[in-house]
Amino acid sequence: MTTVAAYAAPAPKAPLERTTIERRAVGESDVLIDIEFAGICHSDIHQVQDGWRPGTFPMVPGHEIAGVVSEVGSGVTKFAVGDRVGVGCMVDSCRECDNCRAGLEQYCTQGGPTWTYNDTGKDGEPTYGGYSEKVVVDENFVVRIPEGLSLDVAAPLLCAGITTYSPLKHWNAGPGKKVAVVGLGGLGHMGVKIAHALGAEVTVLSQSLRKKDDGLRLGADHYYATGDPATFEELAGTFDLILNTVSAPLDFSAYLGLLRTDGTMVNVGLPEEPVQIVLQSLFGHRRSISSSGIGGIAETQEMLDFCAEHGLGAEIELIRADQINDAYERVQASDVRYRFVIDTSTI
Repeated sequence: MTTVAAYAAPAPKAPLERTTIERRAVGESDVLIDIEFAGICHSDIHQVQDGWRPGTFPMVPGHEIAGVVSEVGSGVTKFAVGDRVGVGCMVDSCRECDNCRAGLEQYCTQGGPTWTYNDTGKDGEPTYGGYSEKVVVDENFVVRIPEGLSLDVAAPLLCAGITTYSPLKHWNAGPGKKVAVVGLGGLGHMGVKIAHALGAEVTVLSQSLRKKDDGLRLGADHYYATGDPATFEELAGTFDLILNTVSAPLDFSAYLGLLRTDGTMVNVGLPEEPVQIVLQSLFGHRRSISSSGIGGIAETQEMLDFCAEHGLGAEIELIRADQINDAYERVQASDVRYRFVIDTSTI
């Protein structure tokens, strides 16, 4: 085993602090990754605060990991020392259920995948995330970062990128389709970039027009304030697809009214509290409401290749490790454009 430095929350809602953790020895199918950058996702904050479910502490968050391979196991065939790689939200799955065999490891039916942190691995040990110097991961849950992407702007793609790419592809966003992205934050700004690159007509729906210039620069064709009731009247029956990236409850009936016949609202933000859906808002136009997780490993690689081809990296603010707690406060205040990324050399 290897001892490495990391930042961990010692208890629920506690500030993160520098500590050390143990990484397992490199096994036959493992790669050791020297982490260079780790993105801060809002889900890190939800889990540190026990917002979704009771967590395992101390907790080392981080599932937007970019780095360089420094050691490989004897049976590794996909990677070599020096390769630029990434690790996202999961580090294992059963690999045998129908979903895993179909490349949908994120929907593993045998207890779900093994999450990168706040979970227990098959060895019975807790998993620790990317706010650390190194990580050991089975090669089958590692992806290659194309040369066209800098590691710092690529790190958030391992969650924010795939979380938006997967539903946009699944619901056929592209030429001739009108797509609305609700919220212009860490997820939303990548949703805008990707939907635009896929060829869709993109509209941002945000509480105010404060970020309008950014939205248009990132690829949106239109930008509306949801704080203005006239928006819902003007855009009624407009969209084929609404991608909701916010993790707060919404007036779903109002948003569903923006869908065309057979339109779908897909939720990738996850509020901590239950939400209510009024079924009457779905009737009459065969509208649907759905959700989407991340993506499988193959689709995550596809997304990275797509982003490299189109020059799509995340919009980031690079921080030192000792700024993590301040960054958490700023994320909760929506004071980031659009993803904090930790320079892990400062841990």
